[in-house]
Amino acid sequence: MKYLFTVLLLFSFYCRLQAQNFVMQQRSNMRAALAFYDKEDTLKKQFEKAGLQWPAKQIYIRSFKYDSQLEVWVRNSSKEAYKLFKTYKVCALSGALGPKRVEGDYQVPEGFYYINEFKPTSNYHLALGLNYPNASDAMLSDSVKPGGDIYIHGSCITVGCIPIQNEQIEEVYIMAAYAKSYGMDFIPVHIFPVRYNVPKSVDYFLKVSNEDKMYQKFAINIKEVFDYFELHKKLPIISINKKGEYVVF
Repeated sequence: MKYLFTVLLLFSFYCRLQAQNFVMQQRSNMRAALAFYDKEDTLKKQFEKAGLQWPAKQIYIRSFKYDSQLEVWVRNSSKEAYKLFKTYKVCALSGALGPKRVEGDYQVPEGFYYINEFKPTSNYHLALGLNYPNASDAMLSDSVKPGGDIYIHGSCITVGCIPIQNEQIEEVYIMAAYAKSYGMDFIPVHIFPVRYNVPKSVDYFLKVSNEDKMYQKFAINIKEVFDYFELHKKLPIISINKKGEYVVF
């Protein structure tokens, strides 16, 4: 029993050390360090006011293209439901509704991704990279040039990314850094064409997709994840079939 307690204690210490190491690594960059210096205390107070524990050990990001919004949801363990922390305005948009399918189409992807890069040296202040093309995109997009380099970033300009203001990306970057530091290696980022529970947004989607039945099928497919999360405030298991379609469990 004493041995087990010692192992658990050492494991806990190791986890805290790993957490500190990643955050320290980020702080070694001047731009990221300034963001932590300027924003961390404010974030702590905002979390406290919202009844949330700082720092959040898990976050979930979802964005809505037509509605120009990016949400950050937080929780501290997989046993909890996610709670909405903040909604940010996406301040610029390129392309139109519809998934990204080829390099140079200026489209913001639609679908289910995760953060695969922290880039404090970005030309767009701070940036969080997304794993586009994912397995679905690899099957449905151009096989030679599907495109890439998709980020959530600052500077409020875009050619296919998700831009927010510099002060806002600093907050999102810090929360993501802490989530990764606590072991969340695959921070989910879900991008939807519209808010499916806003009639005006749905009407716009139906108007622009009226003659594109394939896109309508795709949008209805990913709506399953939106609906599941709205009901449970947890994420379902998402797989991809041989056709490149998302399958929700």
